[in-house]
Amino acid sequence: MSTMAGTPAPTRDAAEQPIRDAATVIVLDRNAQGGPSVLMGQRGASAVFMPSKYVFPGGAVDAGDAQVRLAGELPPRTSALLAAEPRNGSQVTPLALAAAALRELAEETGLLTGPPGPAPEGWDHYAGAGLAPDASALIYMFRAITPPGRPRRFDARFLLLDAERLHGDRHDFSAACDELSHLHWVPLPEARALDLPFITEVVLAEVASLLAGAGDGPLAPPPTVPFFDNRLAVPRFKRIG
Repeated sequence: MSTMAGTPAPTRDAAEQPIRDAATVIVLDRNAQGGPSVLMGQRGASAVFMPSKYVFPGGAVDAGDAQVRLAGELPPRTSALLAAEPRNGSQVTPLALAAAALRELAEETGLLTGPPGPAPEGWDHYAGAGLAPDASALIYMFRAITPPGRPRRFDARFLLLDAERLHGDRHDFSAACDELSHLHWVPLPEARALDLPFITEVVLAEVASLLAGAGDGPLAPPPTVPFFDNRLAVPRFKRIG
């Protein structure tokens, strides 16, 4: 299930909906024919949360994600940043967030990243391909908590993955579930013209800034991670790092 934080909150009790930890994957193809592009899909019109919006693949952390063994671990600094600013009541770990990101990417798009090796139990996409998931190339870009008053609330961490790290044909979505429709690679200038959640527009601007800073060189993690903290009725913005 794809998750994003939403637009400014209506006046309602901040505790009315529980906040679930979630991970979202921004897959970036720097060499796409139409220019640097991101992978996006559209949520169903009948979805309770963000109907008909275009979003990145992602979803809530499952209980089993914390026990997943990955072929490649998160870089130490990425792990430390994911662990920063813990939320009361949450026991989520950086490993669980990384595993959730890769699991949701596989389920919602059929796309995989990792070397040959044993797949975690229940990860049928990876098992079928004979691959083990690898989180070592994930770049932590953004964090946002859905404001109060929404039908669902998530503490979503946005992780970027270079499409060069994908296994197989990045245009083949035949193994995707039906959570997202119209899966396609969208050039960055065109992505902002889609029907997007507010926070997704902000994230796209951060991606464009990261690309501009990298030039023709490798993508480097940003020095700080923007955090839209809407856990309470009064929103807060800060940078983690």
